[in-house]
Amino acid sequence: MLPKQYRLKNKSAFNATYRVKNSTRKGGVTLFAGIKKKEADTPTRVGFVVSKKTHKRAVKRNKLKRLMRESYRLLLKTSELGNSQNYMSLIFVGSEHALDKNFDEMQNIIRNLIQRL
Repeated sequence: MLPKQYRLKNKSAFNATYRVKNSTRKGGVTLFAGIKKKEADTPTRVGFVVSKKTHKRAVKRNKLKRLMRESYRLLLKTSELGNSQNYMSLIFVGSEHALDKNFDEMQNIIRNLIQRL
């Protein structure tokens, strides 16, 4: 699980990130990036979203969120996040095309999305 300081929690923070309209998509996962940081000492906050329209079963939605969260956590641990640390917030949105991905595929997708920023 991500440490508390890296979690995006407030609805207003999610809406502010969506309003920037800076996004990229690959393999059924969309990455929304917020505004750029003014101070380098604040951590980038990350949110993970899977809509109920993606799959009606909560187990499937939670599994996809866990895969995305763990992929990001490992990239954070190995400090392979590159340019993504220049943003205030990131949101990963999973779609139905990402439901059948395994962990290795998801990790490659998350790494590729972060490099595209």
